[in-house]
Amino acid sequence: MDLNNIIERIGYFRNKANLSARALSLNIDKNPAYITKLEAGEFEPSMRVILEIIQACNITPEEFFSENIDTYKLDKETLNIIKNLPENKKLALKELLK
Repeated sequence: MDLNNIIERIGYFRNKANLSARALSLNIDKNPAYITKLEAGEFEPSMRVILEIIQACNITPEEFFSENIDTYKLDKETLNIIKNLPENKKLALKELLK
């Protein structure tokens, strides 16, 4: 994942959390224009700031960095269902999916 993807995801999750750029900036104790400048690509955020943004948007790092953010919740729910199946049903499902 490159910097452009990270910046796009910040905007995506900020909007999904119904936070303005100003509100998110203030939520992470930054200048009111911080997120606007960040999303404009004026600078690179530190990992600490990314984690603060993730927390402010009420998501997990796993969700933020997931391969497909559009299907993350469905993928996670599906994997949890599969994980809790007995071994014989996992094997049957594996064969069915082949």
